[in-house]
Amino acid sequence: MSTINITPFTDVLLVLLIIFIILASVTKEPKLPDAYNKERVQPSQIVVIVDENDHIQIGSNQVTIGEAKAAFQQLQDATDHKFKSVIIKANPKSSYGVILQIMDAAKSVDLTDFGLANHVQGTPEGSIAPEDEPEGSSH
Repeated sequence: MSTINITPFTDVLLVLLIIFIILASVTKEPKLPDAYNKERVQPSQIVVIVDENDHIQIGSNQVTIGEAKAAFQQLQDATDHKFKSVIIKANPKSSYGVILQIMDAAKSVDLTDFGLANHVQGTPEGSIAPEDEPEGSSH
């Protein structure tokens, strides 16, 4: 009885596997499309800015992710819990996980509405429109 030799078949499969691994590591991620909101975001006194290095600014204070809940609580206490919304202006290169942690910290002090922005139309890429800057901050 004769047997089928699968060695050439296995060689071809291994070569194809190596080719796919190399192609997967060389290809770059596609650029995400820009999102446009037809409705204007309601102004909020609580603005969070996250830069490309994941540095966080809540209001006019630089904070770490661990200090975010206390910073939100301090802002809520200072405004007599008047606001329910937070605007998060994040650089497109900032970490998605950091944004989620900021949202969790805000939710824990009863801030439940979020506006997300990464670029204001009509301004240079990565900048913030002057009228949207939080008080006390400067570029």
